[in-house]
Amino acid sequence: MDFDLSKKKLTDVNAFLQNIDLKSNQRDFIVKNPSGSHALCAGLQQEINVSIKGHVGYYCAGMNKNASITIDGNVGTGVAENMMSGIVHVKGNASQSAGATGHGGTLIIDGDASSRCGISMKGIDIIVKGSVGHMSAFMAQSGNLVILGDADEFLGDSIYEAKIFCLGRVKSLGADCVEKSMKKSDINSLQKILDAHDIKADASKFKRYGSERKLYNFKIDNVGSY
Repeated sequence: MDFDLSKKKLTDVNAFLQNIDLKSNQRDFIVKNPSGSHALCAGLQQEINVSIKGHVGYYCAGMNKNASITIDGNVGTGVAENMMSGIVHVKGNASQSAGATGHGGTLIIDGDASSRCGISMKGIDIIVKGSVGHMSAFMAQSGNLVILGDADEFLGDSIYEAKIFCLGRVKSLGADCVEKSMKKSDINSLQKILDAHDIKADASKFKRYGSERKLYNFKIDNVGSY
């Protein structure tokens, strides 16, 4: 089924996709002429496939659960924000805060992601085939941020237990974020993520970054780092 946003209201399209009749065999949908619409495909619940043909605005695919959403274009702030499960695939570039607070599922960005990619992520896997902006994985709690390009300054600032894997150059690390050894278990788990999404890269070539765990508890000697 096709939806043309030059002819239909965004709220009507979202309402339809959010309330799919489980008895229906319709599982594949195309959204045309998004023209930078905001919050498109937010709050989807069912195992459906949605292909968006064009650029979208902020919070596309926010709170996604189960759905597989592909955006053939660029996305604005907060794509896949608070995502629970499913797959969101951006074939262009992403603005800031991509995958923010994501609890699960996978966000794939074929291009670059701007600042604070993966901010406060809570279990999501984020794969960026390009580079990421400053303060990516800021306060990231769990999950994996995989970067095939470079990372700008303050990567992993105030990170908790999320893992960052970067193939390219890191401009600088944020507070309490350090480079860690790539154990065999890390290589295997990263390779599994890459292979699952047909990404031709050698996991052993990546560097891993994570928390030094010095800021977990307040210490007056570290006050300048908070």
